[in-house]
Amino acid sequence: MGLAAAQPATAQPATTTAASTVAAGQACTAADLGKRHPFIKTTEVAPTVTHFKGWYVTQGTTGSHSVTTSTQTTISVSVGLNANIQGSFAVEALGSVGATLGLNVQVDYSSTSSVSDTVNWSFFQPGYYGVYKGTKKVTGTYGSLNCNRVQQNDGSWALKWIEGADTGSYTTYTALEEGAVRCEDKVPANSIMAKAQGLLDCGSPAATAIRPAGPVPSAKADQAKHDADNAETAAKAAQSMKATQAAKPAPRAALNCQPGAYKIDVPGKPLNWSAPLLANDGIRLRESNFFSAHLDNWRLCNVTEKNGVLEASLWNWGNGGCATIPANIANQEQAYLTTATCGQDDLQRFYIYRDVPGSSKIGLQNKYTGSMMGHDRYADGELIRQYSSGRQDGTGTYTLTGV
Repeated sequence: MGLAAAQPATAQPATTTAASTVAAGQACTAADLGKRHPFIKTTEVAPTVTHFKGWYVTQGTTGSHSVTTSTQTTISVSVGLNANIQGSFAVEALGSVGATLGLNVQVDYSSTSSVSDTVNWSFFQPGYYGVYKGTKKVTGTYGSLNCNRVQQNDGSWALKWIEGADTGSYTTYTALEEGAVRCEDKVPANSIMAKAQGLLDCGSPAATAIRPAGPVPSAKADQAKHDADNAETAAKAAQSMKATQAAKPAPRAALNCQPGAYKIDVPGKPLNWSAPLLANDGIRLRESNFFSAHLDNWRLCNVTEKNGVLEASLWNWGNGGCATIPANIANQEQAYLTTATCGQDDLQRFYIYRDVPGSSKIGLQNKYTGSMMGHDRYADGELIRQYSSGRQDGTGTYTLTGV
């Protein structure tokens, strides 16, 4: 169960994260089985122009101008499935990005499109200018550190933080800068200013024509915006298709289930996972009794193991469904766990992290969302929910008890 203007675009592995409190190979305890922490795998920093306007200044019109720019590129902060930032895992991941790069990046949801597009600038020389706002777009991939049993060289077992199965990508950005640049200006390569200069139609008739002071069209900027819009549309379409596919899992011909049945208990206490009778209800903590009707009995199906971590579907003996996060709320922190018709669906697959042999304690992680399973409080009828980092008080650790 197993914003220096000359910052170049770079892609590099990042093996340590100052913001993380744990590292791979460190010891953990059974209370950590239901927790996870991010680590940053790769980073890429690219200067990006978010707002732009071509502007012509004539002799006699130098001085302060208020220029209304147009949105060139929109950058939104995201981590994994979340188009907005929910839960401590995403915040910790972005904090790790900033610590790794030594940059102040956005660590909660924000978008450059919501920033005012007016630039107030003093022009000291006549000429054709690109007036801009820009930032450093920071992208990359992250991994997940999970607590799991590891066999040591002497054959004994220990609980350690390992690189879990979950990975994903992130996007964030640094604070916006603004300015103005002419075709004649010498600027650092790969800087925000250089990106803005590249959007000017230097040498074109539009740039060199004698005209009144004010806005000047730029074909290069228009094409760059068109390309950015197309890329954003394609990304949204891909995400929508992914969500649609998750909402309609392909039927599963048959489940290959292990013969044993289990209760998923709160360690040392009588309440355990109980599947719902009603389709619009969720899996809740209940005490087993004569009327439980096998709703508290689970089988592990289509089990695989990789690097000591089990992956399985959780089939409920009582209602015949598989445990799942509802697709329409899968990107939400504290979305509840329920059951549905078993299908070919990563929302119905779970990674199972185990305690050392002799102990039946486990932690469970949804394959699709990456979140850990847990409950908010110990109480009869309490829903089982997903928490991006798990329950830090240890209530995400359960016991897999054979029945």
